[in-house]
Amino acid sequence: MDLQSVLADCKIVAILRGVTSDTVVPIGEALFEAGIRIIEVPLNSPDPLTSITKLAETFEDRALIGAGTVLTTDQMRDVRDAGGALIVMPHADADVIEEAKSEDLICLPGAATPTEAFRALSAGADGLKMFPGESLTPAVLKAWRAVMPDGTLLLPVGGVDAKTIPAYAAAGADGYGIGSALFKPGLSATEIGEKARELTAVIRATERGG
Repeated sequence: MDLQSVLADCKIVAILRGVTSDTVVPIGEALFEAGIRIIEVPLNSPDPLTSITKLAETFEDRALIGAGTVLTTDQMRDVRDAGGALIVMPHADADVIEEAKSEDLICLPGAATPTEAFRALSAGADGLKMFPGESLTPAVLKAWRAVMPDGTLLLPVGGVDAKTIPAYAAAGADGYGIGSALFKPGLSATEIGEKARELTAVIRATERGG
């Protein structure tokens, strides 16, 4: 599975921080029905590996499932063994990136500076998680776009919601990691599906130039 092709279907990476393994499948199904094809379970969620296994078994090759807040190579291997195919990191540790790529996993490391960004790309990153998005504004993304290699996938994460998406889109974002604007523990699958449809509608409007 290729990150760019999956983002072409829907630019949202759904971040389910705090999701529980007994609710993750109906939530995943609600997200999928709304058009989302990338789901991340942060490793500081309750029993995250079980949640990843359940999602991977449910969607197989129909969606890209993986983990966020991956800090070490051991954690990366745990995600792989759970059936995850996506490794999302808050940092740009070259060892984790290189190990993930050696296992044919998609790796989206975090970067807050151009130095970190270029280091991550040199290690084989499939794209860059611009984190934290609250400080990496659309103006910063536009500046990065001017110096990054052609085809570099840039995804702001942190503070991204329906209000900020249009400005990021205009600056050249390839996708958006969305957490609290989409999912919070305690919300029902129906409520999360409604939020997902609202966000995907905003993205479609930006793609049409609306």
